[in-house]
Amino acid sequence: MPVKVAPDRVIRTVAGLRPYRPGGFVVRAEAMGPKRLVHNYGHGGSGITLSWGTSKLAVDMGIAGHSGPVAVIGAGIVGFSTARLVQEAGFPVTVYAKALPPDTTSNIAGGQFHPFGLFKQDVVTPEWRRQFTAALDYSWRRFQILVGDDYGVRWLTTYSEGTPEEPKLPTFPPAVRALRQGDHPFPVERLWQYDTLYVETGRYLRQMMRDIEGAGGRIAVRSFAAPAEIAALPETLIFNCTGLGARDLFDDQELIPIRGQLAILIPQPEVRYAFTGEAGYMFPRADGIVIGGTYERNKWEAEAEPKRIARIVAAHQQLFAGFRCPA
Repeated sequence: MPVKVAPDRVIRTVAGLRPYRPGGFVVRAEAMGPKRLVHNYGHGGSGITLSWGTSKLAVDMGIAGHSGPVAVIGAGIVGFSTARLVQEAGFPVTVYAKALPPDTTSNIAGGQFHPFGLFKQDVVTPEWRRQFTAALDYSWRRFQILVGDDYGVRWLTTYSEGTPEEPKLPTFPPAVRALRQGDHPFPVERLWQYDTLYVETGRYLRQMMRDIEGAGGRIAVRSFAAPAEIAALPETLIFNCTGLGARDLFDDQELIPIRGQLAILIPQPEVRYAFTGEAGYMFPRADGIVIGGTYERNKWEAEAEPKRIARIVAAHQQLFAGFRCPA
């Protein structure tokens, strides 16, 4: 079924800042006086995709030999994933954050499981690539057991313009095949399809908060202006999941924002596929059809621009106006 795209079908617009590092995400431990600090940030456009995986790496790195309560700084999807793994390992946890859902960058994400906008090929190290593969593998398996209405996670066939990409894991992406023009309705020359998972981020984060609090965790609203304030926390093991905030908090000048702008259309339950290509991307969710495709470097204003939103809508309107019946 084609998506009905028109300016009067836009129900809201949003913009978010992806925390991008050319050298990829950071999962690293260091001493903070007598305490242990483990970093877990810098996921670019892959925060949802890698959330469980990098959190698994970070928690395994931090809890060895630890006893007592644990602190997690940040209440986005990476912070919540870290907190849940800490709890599963048997430790009490407090999540400290200046903003809680629905006011986090994670709430704005489109929700596709697919690594994107994450690193620069000629900058990352072999060690980092091993971390990336391990994180992707764990996340891929973890999200599969969360499929269902509770977490808002579901499988969708995805159509991508161009030619099939190289597999990133033996099992991802699955069900890959190139399509001939007569096999699909899209007005593009080359198209391939695969299956992957999609997350309705608002529902997912609400459920993660319930899980954390239901397991005895505490969530506290608090901001930190300097590492010394974090070092003053009562917990002796601390996980830094502050995303873009790590640039100023821990002076990581490699970290920059990549702004993404989204228009959300009236939901269409009959649309049960996703698309990525020259027009941008379209992800159908219960809370609205997400269309986007911007990748704006060093834009610090998390605000949607009417002209850019109009271009996103026009590009998708043209795409779906060109739908044809398969032969």
